[in-house]
Amino acid sequence: MSIVTNSDVEPAHTPAGGVGTDTLLEVRDLKKYFPVKSGGVIRRTVAHVQAVDGISFELKKGESLGLVGESGCGKTTTGRLITRLYDPTSGEINFEGTDIAGLSRRQMMPIRSEIQMIFQDPYSSLNPRHTVGTIVGTPLRVHNMVPEKKVLARVQELLEVVGLNPEHYNRYPSEFSGGQRQRIGIARALALQPKLLVADEPVSALDVSIQAQVVNLLRDVQDEFGIAFLFIAHDLAVVRHFCPDVAVMYLGKIVEIGDRDTIYERPHHPYTQALLSAAPDVKQAAIGGRRERIRLEGDVPSPVNPPSGCRFRTRCWMAQEICAKQEPPLMQIDKRHKVACHFAGELHQTPDRPVTATMLGVDDQGNPSGSAALEQAADQPGFADTWYDLKTKSVTSST
Repeated sequence: MSIVTNSDVEPAHTPAGGVGTDTLLEVRDLKKYFPVKSGGVIRRTVAHVQAVDGISFELKKGESLGLVGESGCGKTTTGRLITRLYDPTSGEINFEGTDIAGLSRRQMMPIRSEIQMIFQDPYSSLNPRHTVGTIVGTPLRVHNMVPEKKVLARVQELLEVVGLNPEHYNRYPSEFSGGQRQRIGIARALALQPKLLVADEPVSALDVSIQAQVVNLLRDVQDEFGIAFLFIAHDLAVVRHFCPDVAVMYLGKIVEIGDRDTIYERPHHPYTQALLSAAPDVKQAAIGGRRERIRLEGDVPSPVNPPSGCRFRTRCWMAQEICAKQEPPLMQIDKRHKVACHFAGELHQTPDRPVTATMLGVDDQGNPSGSAALEQAADQPGFADTWYDLKTKSVTSST
């Protein structure tokens, strides 16, 4: 049996000016603040949880971007914003050139089928009162994807695609294992032939022996149907295996983004370096070595009242005065590498002076220097043809 691929379906939107024809998703300065209410009869908003605070990135058609970071950094909130399960506080979510951030529920209906989500918990994400046939078939009925008399055949086809017995459509979720339930969730997500899948920790709740099966299934699905993935995870090994590009989040912001070889082999942000130092390294173990462990001091600050300047400075061993006064821009330092750090550099190669001073027009302490800020496309989605070279302290290009 074969499934109609995205290439056989006419695109629903026409790309707008400024967005490349191969760009599927462009997120620009996306924010989500959750209000904190006071107690009592009259509940007032007394503060905001800054779950996501001004992130920008780009995702090409058919490609995968891994979003990593410790718990509470805003990964899941980002995924729910892109699928519009949450309404953003501000910012843009350009899907094929259409900004969906401010669309109403009615306006989102035609786009729902093109952006689907695989949830973290395969136990709570499936309705225990419904059969697998109803769970996978409901999206087909809601969006009128196939005639009613062909829904069952389509459901069985999808179950076969994800490696389940097509004849088990009349069983309930409680009759399946965790890995099988996650496959059911994947089948439900594939039912509408989406162009983008947001996978929120799709294997974290599964046994290690099952994780590889599900990840390989997702890779086969991507290769066959050309689906783009936003892969949210805290398992760095899984992200490295699945995603060619990786973005690292800390306290609601992206602190480093680039191709996986650069991020894993030559990280320039101290948080990324600390994160990778905590992950087991099979290659190092094979040759008898051990990666130097970087232990961070202190706790993660509250997103209700984050630190001024750089949010990582309260736990950073390189922090100086400028880190408290100026927020580091997410500057591009190579063809496919961005980092948000005043003292960006490889491990044990920390620069003596802040590399962002010229760009921000400030002195080494973060005070205005009177000189004009260096023009550089910081905090913009995607990668530009020019970037700020850390060695020459000047803008360079690939030409």
